[in-house]
Order: sequence, then structure tokens, then C-alpha cells
Amino acid sequence: MKRCIAIILGEPNSISSEIIFKAWKDKRKYKHKPFFIIGNKNLLEKQKQKLRFKLKIKEISKNFTRKELFGNYLPVYDVKYNQTKPFQKISKKSNKFIFSCFNVCLDFLKEKKIEGFINCPISKENLFKKNYQGVTEYISKKINKKNNEVMLIYNSNLSVVPITTHIPLRKVANLIKKKLIIKKVEIVNNFYKKKLNKKIKIGILGLNPHNYSDNNYSEEEKIIIPAIKFLKNKKINVIGPISPDTSFVYYKNKKIDILIGMYHDQVLTGMKSIFKFNAINITLGLPFIRISPDHGVGEDIMGKKIANHQSLIESIKFFNLIK
Repeated sequence: MKRCIAIILGEPNSISSEIIFKAWKDKRKYKHKPFFIIGNKNLLEKQKQKLRFKLKIKEISKNFTRKELFGNYLPVYDVKYNQTKPFQKISKKSNKFIFSCFNVCLDFLKEKKIEGFINCPISKENLFKKNYQGVTEYISKKINKKNNEVMLIYNSNLSVVPITTHIPLRKVANLIKKKLIIKKVEIVNNFYKKKLNKKIKIGILGLNPHNYSDNNYSEEEKIIIPAIKFLKNKKINVIGPISPDTSFVYYKNKKIDILIGMYHDQVLTGMKSIFKFNAINITLGLPFIRISPDHGVGEDIMGKKIANHQSLIESIKFFNLIK
């Protein structure tokens, strides 16, 4: 059986069901591989009625066939969860359900029933507390690939990678290491080469404003420039360090495919400002493709039927590019 894609519902009290319903309703407008939902069928039925979507949902078993994923019914693999109201305030009550959905998905991957998955948004603060920085780190540890993960925010015109992810700014400088930069750049370069069959140009940002530090220690001189020299010697097409404040202007002039920053907001702020919902979050360094829409749970617009589902559609479409 040619493999398909699983979409994990994520936080049940969010915009997840809405963007799933919208992506399903629009499925004939974009090319995609067959997909199904891992979630709770009963809750999805309640949310469908609340949001006034006219679509049919059917439950599939663990031994589903590819044929079952075609047709007019949204296929759902049912995971136990009991919630009376269609939507309610996000709490730790849903944590067990969300982790169960991830476990089911990882089992499908082991059995080679799916080639990868998309997880709809989760509330990191409620689900992981201080145990993990996010889904990227959770999945990598779960499959014994810890410290091998790379967060790639992808758009076909420009992508970005933060060397450090969801950590306080005061901790960033101590975590920036030459080996870490080299490792993440190599993972990114190999992904584009092997999975997308594309040669890329990478721009690496400095850490400090204008790449200048007025004390006796410069991260650019001690860490970032030596990492860039090492990568160049390995014939990887990198330039830098680029001054962070002009990086999103500089990339067009230099035809850069990927900007690699030292911390989360250094590159994600510009990326989201330019591409908004037309970007996706991909975890590299895993033996499978894991993607999520590049936005949060949208608790403030939950149940209002105004959520933008473009990032989920882009996530689904990305699997068409995998070689």
C-alpha cells in the first residue's frame, strides 16, 4: 500500500477541528496524498455541529485500507476522550488524550502505514510544562533522536532555522556552540539535498546587534565565524555572519534560500511578518516527516469559524515534494 498522511487533532479545545474541516472541504482545490485524522470522532461530530459544517465523518480501524481514505467521508481513527461540550477552556484534562494520539501515530509509523504526520496546534504550556520546549523536542526524545532535531519554518521562497528554540533569551548566548551550528546546518543541507533534491544557499546570522559586541568576548569571532569556515571547507554553500537587523532584506539580494538565526524570535518574527499563514513548521533530523501549521491554538477565536486554514493546507501539500 502506498503510504498516506496522518493528521493529529492536537489540542481539542482550539481551532484545530475548524482548520481540519476547512482543509477537507477544500481538498479538491489542491493536490495532496490521502490523509486521515487521529482524534476523537464523537467530539469532532459535536464540533462539526457547533461550527455548522456540512460534512460526513466515518471511523476507520487500525487495519484501514488506502481505499477507505477516498470518498466524501472524513476518515477518523478514534482515540478515547470524553468531553460533554463541543469546546471548553484549555486545561490539563486533554493531556492524556493528546499523548495517546501521538502514541497511535508513532505506532502507524513503525508499521509503515504512514510516511509522516501533521500535528495540529497544542498548548505547550499545558501539555509539556517544563519537561519539553515543544513538540519538536518531545518527538525527538520519544524516538531516541534527542539533540538531533532541527526546527525548519518553511516557505518555498524562504525558510528559516533557529539554532536554539523555545528558551529564555538570557540563556541563548551560553547555548550557542560551534559544533551545534555545524550539526544543524549539515542536517538542513542534507534534508534539502536528499528529500527535496535541491541545492541551497544558506545565510547564517550573527548573535549581537550589527554582529558587534563591546566586551572582550564576541560570539561572532569565537563561535559563528569558525563554524562558517568549517562548513565552507565541507563545500556547503553558506555565507555570513549576516547582520540580524538587515537579514530579511539581504536574503533577496543574495538569493538566499535559508536564514539560520541564533534564537527563535531572531528569525521567526520576520518570517511570520512576510509569509503569515503561508508557512509551515517541519522537524528535521527524524526518520520521518513531521509538520505542524505555523500558528498556535487560537483559543481567542475558538468556535467562531474565522480561523485561517492555509498553513494546514500548505502542510498537507508539502508531502507532494518529498522525493
